[in-house]
Amino acid sequence: MFWLFIATAGVSLATARDLAVVSNKANSVSALAVPDLVKICKGQTNRWPDGKSVTFIMRSPANPAMKMVLEKLYDAPEPQVKELVATANHGRAGHPAIIIVESDEDLVNKVASIPGAVGVVDVYSINSSVSVVKLGGKLPLEPGYLLHGN
Repeated sequence: MFWLFIATAGVSLATARDLAVVSNKANSVSALAVPDLVKICKGQTNRWPDGKSVTFIMRSPANPAMKMVLEKLYDAPEPQVKELVATANHGRAGHPAIIIVESDEDLVNKVASIPGAVGVVDVYSINSSVSVVKLGGKLPLEPGYLLHGN
């Protein structure tokens, strides 16, 4: 019984991550309102005010670590998010609206390498190759930050 509790607690802790919005360093964006990030996540925003194409980088919607993103940004279950990604990328083979990567490390590297890119990543995966973006006026780990894991 004791081992079952430890295993269950480990699963809960693994999904309770603090996430951060990160941006390519060449982007002029330093803050986003939550509705603006939702539009980016859904491929509804094509360009930044400076004219650069917007690309959203994310982990697979099937990944348990993405549960909070599906709930708080997409407000949709995994199958709907997968369909939304396919629709957003339709006809955009050369410059997809949304790119799915395998790991947080891949996400940070993709954001760093694509001008106009933003992504949502575990705060402990952030490095100096990307910029952290305020979301709703708050930085990750500040009280009231939307993507704070419980």
